[in-house]
Amino acid sequence: MSNEKHHVVPYKVFLVILGILITLTLISVAVTRIELGLLTVTIALVLATIKSGLVLSYFMHLKFDQRFFSFMVIGVFALIALVIFITFLDYMYNSEFLQS
Repeated sequence: MSNEKHHVVPYKVFLVILGILITLTLISVAVTRIELGLLTVTIALVLATIKSGLVLSYFMHLKFDQRFFSFMVIGVFALIALVIFITFLDYMYNSEFLQS
């Protein structure tokens, strides 16, 4: 553990990331007020993914950690994306089936 490099992130970076997170949150709230059908949920999930990526990178210092942890997080995101994709397929299939 004594070989680890310590990094210092200026407060300005945290404030910029916080501003971006607040802006993306306001955008996601605004998008939910507009009726876009399935696109509304898709946009909300994309914005949530971007926000979680920023939190993981900067506030949880994943950007400065070993690459192994980054690959593990990417794997978890891929698994979550697969589950959401399968859920969307099920929802779309059941919606079309019920309307017929």
